[in-house]
Amino acid sequence: MNGWRSLYRSRLTTPEDAVDCIRPGGRVYIHPGAAEPETLVRALIERAPLLSNVEIIHLLTLGDAGYVRAGMEERFRHTAMFVGANVREAVNTGRADYMPISLSEVPRLFTSGLLPLDVCLIQVSPPDEHGYCSFGVGVDCTMAAADVARTVVAQVNSEMPRTLGDSFIHVSKLDRIVEVSRPLLELPRRPADEMHRRIARHVAGLIEDGSTLQMGIGGLPDAVLDCLGDRRDLGIHTEMFSDGVMELVEAGVVNNERKTLHRGKIVAGFLMGSRRLYEFVHNNPIIELHPNEYTNDPFIIAANDRMVAINSALQVDLTGQVCADSMGTDIYSGVGGQVDFIRGAARSKGGRPIIALPSTARGGTVSRIVPVLDPGSGVVTTRADVHYVVTEHGVASLHGRTLRQRAEALIAIAHPGFRDELFEFAVRNHYLDRSSRAPALAAG
Repeated sequence: MNGWRSLYRSRLTTPEDAVDCIRPGGRVYIHPGAAEPETLVRALIERAPLLSNVEIIHLLTLGDAGYVRAGMEERFRHTAMFVGANVREAVNTGRADYMPISLSEVPRLFTSGLLPLDVCLIQVSPPDEHGYCSFGVGVDCTMAAADVARTVVAQVNSEMPRTLGDSFIHVSKLDRIVEVSRPLLELPRRPADEMHRRIARHVAGLIEDGSTLQMGIGGLPDAVLDCLGDRRDLGIHTEMFSDGVMELVEAGVVNNERKTLHRGKIVAGFLMGSRRLYEFVHNNPIIELHPNEYTNDPFIIAANDRMVAINSALQVDLTGQVCADSMGTDIYSGVGGQVDFIRGAARSKGGRPIIALPSTARGGTVSRIVPVLDPGSGVVTTRADVHYVVTEHGVASLHGRTLRQRAEALIAIAHPGFRDELFEFAVRNHYLDRSSRAPALAAG
């Protein structure tokens, strides 16, 4: 019993000493999302004058990414596996790199040795009576990173919730420990606007009682959740969730009772939201966090009957190709778990994979339903994988449909101001003929 306690005390150190294991030419993984170990990251940035050519690798983070500031190029080189607002400018001006990869495949990069890690910076809960710390609000890809990194540096935060599931690491695996007591990073909730609510009503029409849901974060997912107050026995299996799911649990709408996998449990890889959400998940037996190689495995996802996956897009072309990570050659976000869940839901009994997006951007001046994707745009979800596309103007069902039928359906849910030019493109490229004009422009 006392063995782990003495080991823990012997590995306590200061932030500055904790990161002195980071050497020139090394590769450092940072715990992403709301679990980002800010104290350690700050110490890393302060160590910059002693470093050169250090690669920083992580998914979306919410804190300060000082290692990508102009002038840091000789000290750090960041590789983003998902691009957030704090590194977007650096990626698109060449000071940082972007790695397109599905979330389910990231852990294998580490465990296979393809991407060996020298140092892993993590944030965990205080140890329990058995010496196990919880990864708290983010198991994600971090468990795999900590398993293989040469040195694991842990920020042990008294305010990190103890989440259950496959979410623990023993003190003996923490090489250096820094104790802190500080609030976790929060992700402010963006209010849904009328556009989001219109899209959400169409999406909600595809969700039946007893469905298991996956969705992301933001105004649109929250608007969908707001439309589900009259549903019964919903479940959650997702890569991440936020406050909206908590509210449906409290309302009795999400009870996970009809799930066919992990019945009675909300299963996720990580979560981001408010302090109240973090308090809600602490030691909560209905919440199970698992590594993303599990939560995002399409075969595991498909084991949930009536799996509904709701994902977003930046553009969809008239054949159904989905761009979700870039605006032309400018990288905006990442592949994330979209393909994992679209394919998993497609293979689920009664499953429904959904791509949802506003029909326009830039104040209504640009259509998001486009003839062809912008040059340089990345196809995240192929046209063969797309089933449903939803805008505020309706639902296009594309699975098992020809290019002609797809063009008709997508023009019908495009903004009316752009339907004529979409139709003319479809005619010129032999997707449609003139006789298709009436049905193509009838919806919305």
